[in-house]
Amino acid sequence: MIKVLIVDDSAFMRKVLSDIFAAEVDFIVVDTARNGKDAVDKAKRLKPDVITMDVEMPVMDGIKALEVIMRETPTPVVMVSSLTRDGANATISALELGAVDFVAKTAGPISSVTGIRNDILIKCRAAAKVNIVRLHHTHEKPVILPSQFLTVTGDEQIVAIGTSTGGPRALQEIITRLPGNFPCGIVIVQHMPPGFTKSLADRLNSLSSITVKEAEHNDTIQPGVALIAPGDSHMTVERQGNKRVVHLNQNPPVNGHRPAVDPLFESVAQCYGKRALGVILTGMGHDGAKGIQVIKRQQGYTIAEDQSTAVVFWMPKSAIELGVIDKIVPLPSVAAEIIQIVSK
Repeated sequence: MIKVLIVDDSAFMRKVLSDIFAAEVDFIVVDTARNGKDAVDKAKRLKPDVITMDVEMPVMDGIKALEVIMRETPTPVVMVSSLTRDGANATISALELGAVDFVAKTAGPISSVTGIRNDILIKCRAAAKVNIVRLHHTHEKPVILPSQFLTVTGDEQIVAIGTSTGGPRALQEIITRLPGNFPCGIVIVQHMPPGFTKSLADRLNSLSSITVKEAEHNDTIQPGVALIAPGDSHMTVERQGNKRVVHLNQNPPVNGHRPAVDPLFESVAQCYGKRALGVILTGMGHDGAKGIQVIKRQQGYTIAEDQSTAVVFWMPKSAIELGVIDKIVPLPSVAAEIIQIVSK
């Protein structure tokens, strides 16, 4: 049985979430908490397998409670966040502090979770299996790429990254280590709803030497610029005259996701051939495996995150099992591996 502690200042939300878990044979709600201080105390005493954590609460908010829990009683936490801009920014902060994942709830005096019931259950089941040690920061300094190795420039080469659960922290680990003179463009799909990808891009941009932004339709691929697919839009790379740009579309979800990794990887393979570098990181499901297989078929280079560091190994494992990965690398070494490949 998966022991759950529900933390929310709304009695209505505590009841709704409790009913959702009570209806499942593999969950048991060990208690509820109405604020962050209550959550910290009960996490120590009850030792739940997973905690659902609201963000805005009296006495102690969810971000501070998460910080204390991760320091004193490390426990997998799934944030339950509002869809507002402030909610998105707080969620990105929570993921940096060690939250495994988040579920976005409808904003309002009485928030509805009926439409995200399956999301809550899936993410809590995955979170309960996480090795919490893998969510700790490494605090290593960014890698500096010597300029004499920059043999490929402009849009001749590209790095494409796909990730899901655990991705924001993994992306921070990689992107903040890349030098400002990084010689090619980067395109990224991180499974997230609208609004959250903008907050993620802004946060990474503030921490990094390269430029990071949420992609807009027809953005040009440029050296030292990372483009993150916006929530609820697929992103592909296309040729436009003598340059390459990103296109956004509202095609149906792929592998249950929009944006999805597979369409991005497949378009990158078509546009760049052997000059494409595909990277698949932590995440639930198998999105990206088919796409990275296409990159490999076009003689591009492929990297998967090693199981020893992946918060959720499903996505890298799916690609590895296809036999199309050139290098399996623990997260702290991914940036160095990327730099080595693009510098050849």
